[in-house]
Amino acid sequence: MGTITEELSIKGSLRKFFGFDKFKGEQEAIIKNVLAGKDTFVIMPTGGGKSMCYQLPSLMMEGTAIVVSPLIALMKNQVDAMRGFNSDDGIAHFLNSSLTKQEMIDVRSDIKAGKTKLLYVAPESLTKEENVEFFKGVNLSFFAIDEAHCISEWGHDFRPEYRRLRPIMEAIGKRIPIIALTATATPKVQTDIMKNLDMTEAGLFKASFNRANLYYEVRPKVDAIREIIKFVKQNAGKSGIIYCLSRKKVEEVAESLNVNGIRALPYHAGLEAPVRAATQDKFLMEEIEVIVATIAFGMGIDKPDVRFVIHHDIPKSLEGYYQETGRSGRDGREGKCVCFYSYKDIEKLEKFMKGKPVAEQEVGKQLILETVGFAETSVCRRRVLLNYFGEKYDKENCGSCDNCLHPKKKIDGQEEVLSVLETVKAVKEKFAGDHIMNVIMGKAENAVKLHQHDQLEVFGEGHDKDEKLWTAIVRQALLEGLLQKEIETYGTLKLTEKGKAFIKKPYPVMVVEDNEFNNTESDDDEEYGGGASADPELFAALKDLRKKIAKQRNVPPFVVFQDPSLEEMSIQYPITTEELKNISGVGGGKALKFGKPFLDLISKYVEENEIERPMDMVVKSIVNKSTIKVYIIQNIDRKIALNDMSKSKGMKMGELLTEIESIVGSGTKIDINYYINEVIDEDRQADIFNYFKTAETDSAEDALQELGENDYTLDEIRMMRIKFMSELGN
Repeated sequence: MGTITEELSIKGSLRKFFGFDKFKGEQEAIIKNVLAGKDTFVIMPTGGGKSMCYQLPSLMMEGTAIVVSPLIALMKNQVDAMRGFNSDDGIAHFLNSSLTKQEMIDVRSDIKAGKTKLLYVAPESLTKEENVEFFKGVNLSFFAIDEAHCISEWGHDFRPEYRRLRPIMEAIGKRIPIIALTATATPKVQTDIMKNLDMTEAGLFKASFNRANLYYEVRPKVDAIREIIKFVKQNAGKSGIIYCLSRKKVEEVAESLNVNGIRALPYHAGLEAPVRAATQDKFLMEEIEVIVATIAFGMGIDKPDVRFVIHHDIPKSLEGYYQETGRSGRDGREGKCVCFYSYKDIEKLEKFMKGKPVAEQEVGKQLILETVGFAETSVCRRRVLLNYFGEKYDKENCGSCDNCLHPKKKIDGQEEVLSVLETVKAVKEKFAGDHIMNVIMGKAENAVKLHQHDQLEVFGEGHDKDEKLWTAIVRQALLEGLLQKEIETYGTLKLTEKGKAFIKKPYPVMVVEDNEFNNTESDDDEEYGGGASADPELFAALKDLRKKIAKQRNVPPFVVFQDPSLEEMSIQYPITTEELKNISGVGGGKALKFGKPFLDLISKYVEENEIERPMDMVVKSIVNKSTIKVYIIQNIDRKIALNDMSKSKGMKMGELLTEIESIVGSGTKIDINYYINEVIDEDRQADIFNYFKTAETDSAEDALQELGENDYTLDEIRMMRIKFMSELGN
């Protein structure tokens, strides 16, 4: 074990090595415990100053302290910071897969020479046999296990390699003190960590989890990317982190931010290590405002002035959420934490668990249930979070979360909960939530009739209440532990013992009356637009203008702009060509060809009616880079037959035509005459083309009915409509 090298007071060392005059919270007591050679367990929220608890003792003791950390990014960050405080570059190093062979040799050389006081090691590197042998010959002061929650399957970031740390430390052959540190640990996780590291006698230091400077808010996930862009623009010049569940969404959000003039970069495990390191440096140096990162990949960004953390997707656990939000406001000043929540995303997380071992599923289900409870609660969010970590919060109103600032109306849902439980029982606990609600609401769907559940006494019992309320009731019953969901059997609802007792003896259950989280989008079906309603006066004026222009150009009105495009214009009020291009179904070609009179009309309308345009309008959607569309355009240019294209892509002809219609609809001019001339004779072409010249709508089905189903095929009509729209509209 290391000893103190010189008679310096701890505070004197703090001043000498780091230039600070006082410790934060329990830092001093923790450091004294480490210096005394005792095992130490530190639970300290992000921003509480955990790293100081091992950095200072490492400088005061003989030998090298090994810090095990899963975050390669954080290692570089911490090493740079340590070297900044001390002139000797050898004082701190990291050992991980990002080093070259020569860099590895240099690190070992400094450790052998006794220069290195602090060595950051990835758990994978520590378990390598060559490193175990090397450390046997090194004077070590102590082990620091950072992010110790990774040991526990109940933690939000379980890593199996962390469970091998104790045997590895024993293989190195020295019983030296351990300091385990984590920013998040429920009582269950604490016990798991201490048992696994064989440090049940360790001194436990637990700081309060209350981050009073943070504001918590959960929003329904509707037009999430637009909402994020608006939020970031309202907080212009401030640093922020946006978390997403998938790499694909990370890339998409980062690109959307950049297109809208916000300096942002993506950050996920799929990027090369040098790219991630460069991104982190740009964030720290404020060359970029926002980092968009995957939840699955811990960033370890040690930046005190992050002013907001946004979750595009709800995290898998409350521990994960707490740790990620904890990256904001580490300097004690403003920190806004906004999370977008959709129950569809929860269902997706549940699907990810299918096929996993039962024990893992049980843990995952419980963690997800706690997250749903937090998202949908109507009580103080701070209180829910602190309670989760075993800490009591006495205030009724924290004054710094959406629920405290805007309380939700609650009702007693005792009768409704009873109806749900009785229905689950009546259908023999063999059906999922959707089926249960169809029975209660009296919807005689096929599955309901097939199983004769329309004959049950409970059928239609809740027909007078809307689906939104019943969805909330089912989820509340799950949260209360009255029901449980079987993931392997596609979400079948089962009664718990508590649920069976409730049927015999019901009691009040408070439910939020107006739950906003049902009609939201998930990652897969997110689109721009929607949600708002068109300005009827402007919509009518735009239709009149379209009619007038169509008459002048001798084309049907739908060739100019289709109704959905006009509708979106009357929601978004575009006044520049750039803005008009972002309206669906317009694109660059149409904006230039037809746009000016429409923009003039909208500008005048906005000015005369003193309309405050939605900030949404400055939100530009990113270009659809669909590979299939690029493939189609390139192959049409090469005059490849459409049927050959559809075969090579394994598509039906109808599916291929839908893709081409989408390309033409967005204003791109394409020429498929080479193929039309081969498969449709001239007279038939002329008949279809002339029909569309005078048609009131662009409906292919209407055209087929008018021209005769026995004489023409739908594919022929669709091809001619593509030709017509491309030649006259684009």
